[in-house]
Amino acid sequence: MDAQVENAIEIAWNPTADQSVKQQAFDFLNQLRSDPSGREACLTLFTRIPKCSEVVRLVSLDVVNNAIQTQQLDSQNLNHLKVTLLEYIRHIYGSGSQNDIDPPSLQNKLTQTLTFLFISMYKEGWETFVDDFLALTSLQNNVSRDNIVGIVLYLRILGSIHDEIADVLVTRTADETKRNTYLKDILRARDVQKIATSWQEILAQWADRNDSIVEMNLKMIGKWVSWIDISLIVNQDTLNLLFGLAGRTNPSHREDKVRDAAIDTFTEIVAKKMKGSDKMDMIVFLNLGDVISQLITSPALHDLRPTSSYDTDLAEAVAKLVNNVVFDIVKVLDDNQAQAETRARAEQLIQTFLPSLLRFFSDEYDEICSTVIPSLTDLLTFLRKAKPLPPAYSSMLSPILNSIIQKMRYDETSNWGNEDEQTDEAEFHDLRKRLQILQKAVAAVDEGLYIDVLSNVVGNTFQSFDSQGAQMDWRDLDLALHEMYLFGELAVPNGGLYAKSQPSGVAAERLIIMISKMIESGVASFAHPAIQLQYMEISVRYCSFFENQAAYIPKVLEDFVRLVHHNHIRVRTRSWYLFHRFVKHLRAHVGNVAETVIQSISDLLPIKAELPSEGGGDDDMSSDESDHSADATFNGQLYLYEAIGCISSTSSTPIEKQVLYARTIMEPLFSEVERTLPIAKSGDAQAILQIHHVIMALGTLAHGYSDWSPGTAATHRAAHPKELVEEFGRAAEAILIALEALRSSFDIRTAARASFSRLMGVLGIGMLPLLPRWIDGLLSQSSSKDEMAMFLRLLDQVIFGFKKDIYSVLDSLLTPLLQRVFAGLNEPITGTDDEIQLAELRREYLTFVQIILNEGLGSVLVSDLNQGFFESLISSVTTLARTVSNGTGNLPASRLAFSVLARMADLWGGPSIATLSPQPTPSTLPPSPAFPGFDRFLIERFHPICWEVLQNPQFRPVSDAQVKQVLNEIAGLEQTIYTKTGDMFLQHLQTSFFPSLGIDGSDFIKHMTTSTDRKAFAGYLAGFLRQRG
Repeated sequence: MDAQVENAIEIAWNPTADQSVKQQAFDFLNQLRSDPSGREACLTLFTRIPKCSEVVRLVSLDVVNNAIQTQQLDSQNLNHLKVTLLEYIRHIYGSGSQNDIDPPSLQNKLTQTLTFLFISMYKEGWETFVDDFLALTSLQNNVSRDNIVGIVLYLRILGSIHDEIADVLVTRTADETKRNTYLKDILRARDVQKIATSWQEILAQWADRNDSIVEMNLKMIGKWVSWIDISLIVNQDTLNLLFGLAGRTNPSHREDKVRDAAIDTFTEIVAKKMKGSDKMDMIVFLNLGDVISQLITSPALHDLRPTSSYDTDLAEAVAKLVNNVVFDIVKVLDDNQAQAETRARAEQLIQTFLPSLLRFFSDEYDEICSTVIPSLTDLLTFLRKAKPLPPAYSSMLSPILNSIIQKMRYDETSNWGNEDEQTDEAEFHDLRKRLQILQKAVAAVDEGLYIDVLSNVVGNTFQSFDSQGAQMDWRDLDLALHEMYLFGELAVPNGGLYAKSQPSGVAAERLIIMISKMIESGVASFAHPAIQLQYMEISVRYCSFFENQAAYIPKVLEDFVRLVHHNHIRVRTRSWYLFHRFVKHLRAHVGNVAETVIQSISDLLPIKAELPSEGGGDDDMSSDESDHSADATFNGQLYLYEAIGCISSTSSTPIEKQVLYARTIMEPLFSEVERTLPIAKSGDAQAILQIHHVIMALGTLAHGYSDWSPGTAATHRAAHPKELVEEFGRAAEAILIALEALRSSFDIRTAARASFSRLMGVLGIGMLPLLPRWIDGLLSQSSSKDEMAMFLRLLDQVIFGFKKDIYSVLDSLLTPLLQRVFAGLNEPITGTDDEIQLAELRREYLTFVQIILNEGLGSVLVSDLNQGFFESLISSVTTLARTVSNGTGNLPASRLAFSVLARMADLWGGPSIATLSPQPTPSTLPPSPAFPGFDRFLIERFHPICWEVLQNPQFRPVSDAQVKQVLNEIAGLEQTIYTKTGDMFLQHLQTSFFPSLGIDGSDFIKHMTTSTDRKAFAGYLAGFLRQRG
């Protein structure tokens, strides 16, 4: 059997073996997992001398592990396994020979096996488990811990036992937790004392002889200390050893893993859960304040701090210790139940540890700084709650805030905008966001201090800039400007620096002074891109400043015009967006310089479309990469076009000037369309993209002239003066010519659709006669359902905005428009995306019809021009109403469709001749619908749809909220039909409809006619359907 198993394992793990033979080997090995004779063979193969190959032994031991884990072994088999493995281990690991021991992978697997045996047998069957492996640490059973291979195995086993029964990060079942608690209790009572003593002995014997043994031993102490008696570790003998290791010198300045592990051990000791008073006593007893101070002043952390030999691992280890200590101190301070003596001790300790906390918070390495941010956050949270703030705590805030501000500064090694340092810069920006939260916490504790300190930092920086000029370190200027940018969160909480022409508060007053000084200082001319970018960001963020300080606008505009030509691509493209934001906000104040600005930036306006490069499909979305892309450059140009539109169209600019500026900008674009269109018609991709860009530019310029959008305000019949409308009418004509020639291009349709809504703001009702051409171009044979849905959404806004003027245009275009839409609705579905798009098109189509009805334009649906299409319209709506299966978007579409039918019934059913009342009275008047026969139409066409849905087995309003909404609309439609047709409807139900269904409809009629709230009627219908089952 042994040979058979060995052969199977060798074949299974042989990469050159035949696949069919390998599969047979795997099948055979899987059978071994439940075969007692196979398990015995595997145990023999693992322990056999001479040894088998490593893979054979590893797989064999895995089979044994599986048997223990799945509880296939009884006590007799477990004992046999224990005896066999212990005999092997004593033979291999008891001699002290390094030559015979197993390789690390096998040691790991063996340790796992022994851990499983510990769990199964430590309570009963292997009570001497710890003694047996502790004995291996000594040669000849003497008192000395002198067997290195035995010590390593012993410590490995202790680590594995902890991970299995005490690691709090591992999620376990209730039974496993109960079992582990019991095992820990037995360990504490039976063996933990001798284990702790063995750690002490190993440390004493190997402290200066074998660092790997000492490091491993320290890590075991750090693991176990969380759940054993603290006095076993916190005693003078063990502490003397730990202190010696934590403070040992390292002349070579190389990484000292033992020293770091010793400090980590103290960190774990401090992290042990205990009462607050006991924790304070322990921190004092351990004298951690002095220990940490000595470590901070050691050469590794002090003398070498400015050098490349600075021990960052040690710094991070000590920082973690400080973080844990401060966390526990703050926890006591925040405990209202803490005794006065304990609180007093905690107050002393926080004063002791704050300098150490700030030392590591201020560390040049962000990883070390980040290590103590959690405890500093806890401290500030506590201080925020301590009202009023005692003087002892107040004195902490200034050094904390100063440390935060200094940490906001770029360090000396950083280079802004360097492509090789993108990751580092991104991480620094992330750190700045975390530091900003800390700054806000300080402001919440003492707003006055925050205002004063920040004002001094910014003021002193500009003062230094006045004297140093171009020689000043850009990092200091960047820090001041960054703090100015953040200061607004306090100074402008509700968006306004001023209230009734006066600063809105102390912070606002200081910020106004800062902004004035920034502009006057000429910092915008400082030759570093980061500073110029910050200058523009601040100018835009605090635009409200310029509304009250308009004298500064020309200077800032001049700076912007210069910076939009910046040679750094990142600054240049960002500046285009910021320039647009600046002039858009201040358009009322910049009309007098429009001509100068347009002339100054006209060289940036020529459009040159660039096709994406072959490698442009990467998902790299880093800021610098996107800034270099052709798309980013063009999008930036669009901001310039909109900015020019804003500047050119101010109320103070004469209309002839507005027209001139528009013509000046658009003429080159018209020429570009004329030049490029013939090439684009031949299918040239670059030419098509060029046309796309020109269309977008024309629309964006129009948006700058009027940021009004259809549906956002009441209709203005003449959106702009006739001259301007005529000028932009040329733009609309140019776009339509391009669209009609290139309607098969998705990009062209997309650009035209975007420009359509923007031109509408300028042209107003002048756009309406062009609608048929827009529809013809935008809803081409190539248009996707998604495009149709988006255009219908746009038409909704047009109808809402121009409802008084659109009737005749809508009357002429409705039938061809709906024909296009119906074609899209009837296209076969080819996938999930297509299904989603179809659901969206259904929704937008029904919404479009609903808006026509709601805006008083319903007669267009039954006009002479569209009457022939009315039946198709009704059929489409009723089809969508009756479709309540589980497909994507079916239920929302059904709800909308029933809502449309109810609106039609209300509009065209004539005056109500029946009322909903608890005591309904028969209607004496005959129905008088808006056009003949519509009363019968309601009863014979609309009503049956309701019951077709109600009788659908998939329609279950009890379990689905969307179904309940559909049911609510059905209830509303049925009641509307009743109010419009009265007894005619009741007679139909009683004599024809319900008899044909074979049901008694009296209850239905009663609730329909007496429920004054349709929700109540819908509730009855839900109960009716529940009874149906």
